[in-house]
Amino acid sequence: MLTKFETKSNRVKGLSFHPKRPWILASLHSGVIQLWDYRMGTLIDRFDEHDGPVRGVHFHKSQPLFVSGGDDYKIKVWNYKLRRCLFTLLGHLDYIRTVQFHQEYPWIVSASDDQTIRIWNWQSRTCISVLTGHNHYVMSAAFHIKDDLVVSASLDQTVRVWDIAGLRKKTVAPGGDDVLRLPQASN
Repeated sequence: MLTKFETKSNRVKGLSFHPKRPWILASLHSGVIQLWDYRMGTLIDRFDEHDGPVRGVHFHKSQPLFVSGGDDYKIKVWNYKLRRCLFTLLGHLDYIRTVQFHQEYPWIVSASDDQTIRIWNWQSRTCISVLTGHNHYVMSAAFHIKDDLVVSASLDQTVRVWDIAGLRKKTVAPGGDDVLRLPQASN
């Protein structure tokens, strides 16, 4: 074991490594997000704007940003250098389980107990796609590291792979402000 540190919350709900620095984000049941230096074992900062548990956190790979999602149905994008929330994305109708930045595009994927996966453009601050098809809580969703795919897992006992190539084409094409609903990838 490299290091161990303790939080003041009885439950850590989400974790994320910083891509370059020796940092970890820990999202807590208490509603606080903690930023830790795991080499020093020290708490660097804390962020406290969610109402209720924060279940998902994720660092951006190159910007000084992280995203969080919680039981208040809110997705928040934070700048850790400015030490504040930049904006909040609204649209989910129940708890948010996971959030993740896309590796290349200005997108965030979120999974929710409202049985949907949503894809957001964090630069325009809009929901650009709602993926529907699960019939129970969606516990996790993630972008593929290089392909135009999203994977999701639900309490409906399914794991689904979604083809989002049309979303990328729609995003780079002119016009088209409406939400795109995508089918599952077939195989």
